Amino acid sequence: MRYPRMMRRSLAFNPVLYALLAVVALGVAAAPCAYAKAPVDHSKTYVIGPGDVLDVFVWQNPDLSQTAVPVRPDGRISTPLVPNMVAAGRTPVQLAHAMDKVLAEYIRNPKVTIIVEHALSVLSQVQVIGQVMHPMSIPYHEGMTVLDVVLAAGGLTPYADGNDAKIEREVDGRVKTLHVHLYNLIDKGELSQNLPVKPGDVLVVPESFF
Repeated sequence: MRYPRMMRRSLAFNPVLYALLAVVALGVAAAPCAYAKAPVDHSKTYVIGPGDVLDVFVWQNPDLSQTAVPVRPDGRISTPLVPNMVAAGRTPVQLAHAMDKVLAEYIRNPKVTIIVEHALSVLSQVQVIGQVMHPMSIPYHEGMTVLDVVLAAGGLTPYADGNDAKIEREVDGRVKTLHVHLYNLIDKGELSQNLPVKPGDVLVVPESFF
């Protein structure tokens, strides 16, 4: 359903939505760029992907610690005593535990900490384009939904056709399209439209021509 221009304006600038946006903006302004360094512990939810840059710290073993470790296109990293460790698809905590097991063969009670210094992987991000205030790429974390993406992008513009939005998702080499009624979600609270997103998704919000 397409809304008249004035109605679209009122929906796009919903006061409840923008109250939420103010809270989100304060959190984003206060948080560092790397998710693993944010006040909320995203080390348990952020999913590492190729292109990310990691800092690897091994407690009381500086010779085994490394900074600016790139995640290679094959999804692996290499550090002292841990060659070709699969990092892609794991959270920082999961990767740290996997490295603990390998290092336990060489040192007593290893304790690895992983920090995502630069979240650069396209496969570990969700993109939002079209009629949002700030088209952008957003680092993915477990449990992320369409509303999370819209809020992070600053909300819809007055010219958005929110109920004609869609998620483009690659599945087995083919693009699958999921339709999302954003106005129904934002203005009517239809939580069934708050679809979960996945790494690599693209949320497209078209412009209304009526």
